[in-house]
Amino acid sequence: MAFVYSILANKSFLWMLLIINIFGTVYGYYWYGYQLAETTAIFLPFVPDSPTATLFFVIALIGLILRRNTGLFEALALMTLFKYGIWAVAMNLLTLIVNGELHWTGYMLMASHAAMALQGLLYAPFFRIKKWHFAAAAIWTLHNEMIDYVYYQMPNYGDLMRYIQEIGYFTFWLSMASIAAAYYTAYRSSRMTYKL
Repeated sequence: MAFVYSILANKSFLWMLLIINIFGTVYGYYWYGYQLAETTAIFLPFVPDSPTATLFFVIALIGLILRRNTGLFEALALMTLFKYGIWAVAMNLLTLIVNGELHWTGYMLMASHAAMALQGLLYAPFFRIKKWHFAAAAIWTLHNEMIDYVYYQMPNYGDLMRYIQEIGYFTFWLSMASIAAAYYTAYRSSRMTYKL
């Protein structure tokens, strides 16, 4: 495992990952463009979930490269990358089950979002997350849940919208799992000595 972390800590690898995530973030906001154009201003920060998660990670990566403490963004990235990475994979698999087919972009989204979920967990040992960072990120994650499923600001997944209650229930427990995963990895990483 030390070999893997030595790669993750490599400055060239960090820069490559930063560039990939910047492009992914920009594309993600572009993908949400149609929905953002119709969104009430007060809800705008809570609609583009995945690109906002990667934006948090971009800030965390910049902090790692510059050796600056970005604990709040690290906590936000850790929770939201896992949550929305798994969520998008699950929604595309459900689309495949319901429709019997999936456009190639759905497979691309599954691969990219699975990578999202993984990268947050892999970098957890490098993060230095304080208790208030964790608490603030957990509040953000659950609050975003309410915005999505109380005010119906989630992405429109076409035929899947008839399962909106089940999706909302699944997403609530995914949020809880994301918070638990972040807590475990933050607690575990505080006992590790991986440095950049």
